[in-house]
Amino acid sequence: MTLQAMSVHAWLRWSAVEGLLPPDTHRVLEIGAGLGAFGSMLSRRFDYVGLEPDEHSQLVADQRTRGSVRRQAIEEHEGTYDLVCAFEVLEHLEDDVAALKLWSEYTSRWVMVSVPMNPDRWGPTDVHAGHFRRYTRDGLASTLRDAGLVPRRLVAYGFPVGYLLERGRNMIVSRRASPESMSDRTAASGRWLQPPAVLRTLTWAASVPPRLAQKKFSGGVRGTGLVALAELARPLDA
Repeated sequence: MTLQAMSVHAWLRWSAVEGLLPPDTHRVLEIGAGLGAFGSMLSRRFDYVGLEPDEHSQLVADQRTRGSVRRQAIEEHEGTYDLVCAFEVLEHLEDDVAALKLWSEYTSRWVMVSVPMNPDRWGPTDVHAGHFRRYTRDGLASTLRDAGLVPRRLVAYGFPVGYLLERGRNMIVSRRASPESMSDRTAASGRWLQPPAVLRTLTWAASVPPRLAQKKFSGGVRGTGLVALAELARPLDA
């Protein structure tokens, strides 16, 4: 595996995502591909397409995925996929149910999302990144059901080491000015505090112990984030 330049916290999230990838998946659409770290790994396993509206992020993501990321809004896209995924996107959208309903039109079966967890952990990072909310486990399941999806698995990640990482991010962000508009905050959120490529092996190695430690808490309510796998109420291939 070619290691990607990702933060330790992103490696914690990827560990949860990787464990939920459905085995019957061949075609994957990622909405909000960011800098393409997850996309580069998904594109090695699947017939992958990523969508990223931010010009700078899309150019980087397209290189990392060997030309698989388009600078395109979901409304402009055509196609049907086995799995539609959106990592750290839903919390940026004011109407999350409407977004899930729209994304569901592009899948024959599966939808996967990751979101920040626990509203009581709301902090400067959420404001700076342009978040509308954080989710509880029950709250995310309810949102998926409201969009006509059936939650199959919800996995928490990030406890305990993610709490320290989140505290550090909040301290850094509290000293920075945030973009004025929510859209500008969202566009920039995928680019800040990203490690340089020279540190990719170090961040991966540093993430190994916390990735193992977080597994025992994956079914609970402690964590910095949630990954959910949901299914269409009536899959197209049923």
